[in-house]
Amino acid sequence: MTEIPDDRRETIESDPFCEQLGVELDGLGPGAATTELTVTDDLLNFHGTPHGGAIYSLADAAFAAASNAEGDTALALETNISYFEAVSVGETLTAEAERVHQRGRTASYRVTVTDERGDEIAAFRGRVYLPGD
Repeated sequence: MTEIPDDRRETIESDPFCEQLGVELDGLGPGAATTELTVTDDLLNFHGTPHGGAIYSLADAAFAAASNAEGDTALALETNISYFEAVSVGETLTAEAERVHQRGRTASYRVTVTDERGDEIAAFRGRVYLPGD
């Protein structure tokens, strides 16, 4: 990925919610980002599988990082996620976000969440508004 200025990366990495969950920013470039999360016992639901909100938050963090990487404020307009598979405690999940369309003041992103084997466990889609100056 093309380098993003250190101060921009530091701003994105300083997200207190992501820190609380254990979401880490692994890669950042123009319109793209990668985040990781290791599933721990405190991220499980009452079925003993990772809570959908934890997986959603991992994907949303990649979406937010990718859409704000170039410095302009991007505000989420809509998001959705589809879940495919559950994973076990100790598994590290990766969310890869990429911009798939931009026109005028909106942009759309696709985020793929995979397990350690590279199997897709969730698909997230989001759209942002770019207010500009």
